[in-house]
Amino acid sequence: MDVKLEIPLNGLTCGQTRFCWQVGKEFFESFGNSEIFGAALEVEALVGKQGRNVMVSGNASGSVTVECDRCLEDLQIPVCADFELEIRFGDGEDEQQEDGREILYVPGTDTEMDLGQIVYDYVCLSLPIQRVHPEGECNPDAVRFLGMETEEDASEEAPEQNNPFAALKGLFGEN
Repeated sequence: MDVKLEIPLNGLTCGQTRFCWQVGKEFFESFGNSEIFGAALEVEALVGKQGRNVMVSGNASGSVTVECDRCLEDLQIPVCADFELEIRFGDGEDEQQEDGREILYVPGTDTEMDLGQIVYDYVCLSLPIQRVHPEGECNPDAVRFLGMETEEDASEEAPEQNNPFAALKGLFGEN
């Protein structure tokens, strides 16, 4: 499944045109991403042509599967990444930003614009830095192995047993 997120620049009619693609794990593999094990994303782009400028409002939504940082099991993370672009023809600066919209300059000879790198970047940036299951949903064997305990386990033991500094309590003769 080789998904190309291309917008034809040559022959694009004035007004609005909607493009829609389905993106899976193969898309992320093509970028060499080994952190995303699976993906089910829908990418939509609303493209508006105004003279020689092309405005793109895009959205990537769905979910990706990554490894939980705590238990190393698969974790599905919902994704919703929006992006705004303005494509200009000519030899302007490489990239700029104006009114929250990225401006990309492409040579006048280009006939299509591939949004793949842009979608990839925005999806990866939308992922949280720490990727963990909600409390209590991690693999219990991994949690036990790491010495992490649930709230139920902590309430059963005395607080002094859990405190690694309990042995230092009487060191200075104070209580």
